[in-house]
Amino acid sequence: MISGFLLRALDQRIIIAISVILAVAVLVPASNLLLPLDSPFRIPTYVMSLLGKYLTYALLALTLDLVWGYCGILSLGHAAFFSLGGYAMGMYLMRQIGPRGVYGNPILPDFMVFLNWKELPWFWHGFDMFWFAAIMVVLVPGLLAFIFGWFAFRSRVNGVYLSIITQAMTYALLLAFFRNDMGFGGNNGLTDFKEILGYSVQADGTRAALFAASAIMLAICLLISSAIVRSKYGKVLIGVRDAESRTRFLGYRVENIKLFTFVVSAMMAGIAGALFVPQVGIINPGEFEPGNSIEVVIWTAVGGRGTLVGPIIGAISVNVGKTFFTSAFPEFWLFALGGLFVLVTLFLPKGIVGTVQQFFARRKEYQAAREREAARDVPTGAKPEAAE
Repeated sequence: MISGFLLRALDQRIIIAISVILAVAVLVPASNLLLPLDSPFRIPTYVMSLLGKYLTYALLALTLDLVWGYCGILSLGHAAFFSLGGYAMGMYLMRQIGPRGVYGNPILPDFMVFLNWKELPWFWHGFDMFWFAAIMVVLVPGLLAFIFGWFAFRSRVNGVYLSIITQAMTYALLLAFFRNDMGFGGNNGLTDFKEILGYSVQADGTRAALFAASAIMLAICLLISSAIVRSKYGKVLIGVRDAESRTRFLGYRVENIKLFTFVVSAMMAGIAGALFVPQVGIINPGEFEPGNSIEVVIWTAVGGRGTLVGPIIGAISVNVGKTFFTSAFPEFWLFALGGLFVLVTLFLPKGIVGTVQQFFARRKEYQAAREREAARDVPTGAKPEAAE
């Protein structure tokens, strides 16, 4: 049953995308670990980690596309789910430091010792085990999305009002995590990680494994998302996006459909955050910034919302441009980002992938129309003339 559900997701476009992602998951780490240091084809470790960060951003954009592109929910709060997953992983990494911290306390992280905490808070217990942290990575964002969505969707909050309250939720979490008495490191957040699963987070092999894990998880989430939108449930999902009142009139529980999609999207966003933290080496309240959620919307719009593959391309492309502009022209980056969004809105409203799909669809329709016209021009029963 599950295999059939997933196989329905494998159209040609998704197969190509997953194949490319899996090839990258193998080739990039192999280039870093197997080729000699002086080889022109070797990808340096810092570049591999940077690409790994781009992949986590691509996964985050994919999760937004699931709710915005196919359900019509413009969430400006997906940075919250991303950050909560990152904090869950960061708590595990902090517990792995043990007595190697600055203060040498085997139980309390350094920031707690500095703030004169006497014992570990109850919500930190269990994070010394990877399996527990992995569960929390998806459970905490999913639970927040469930509680938020339960009240919002049953109150029939839609459109810009829903976008505003998702952003308000993110900003509230930003303010909460800035507080030192919350037990999450305050303004400095969680950093100075040593190891993950017993391996140094700075080692080339660990960096390669994290990159491969990011690519593989992106491929898995793309497959799951495609299976959802290509299923019967996905057809109803699009109906909710395009004609919510009519879908409700037909007897569907629209609030349940929205809630399920919102929770699944939040859980995948939490996974993206968990993969982001060990590659970047820090997680702090700045990740909750509402501007980060708006950037995800731009990535999705540039790539093409409602295409699944488009947001992945958009996230990687925009962040590559961001890396270039912030190093070469740091003062112009925000202008470039705003200009890009305006240009896409005016000239590429369907995004990169959506525009390409539209071009080929129109070309196919044009060719079909020409064939029909040519068939009408041939007299009925006419026979081709014999060659002289």
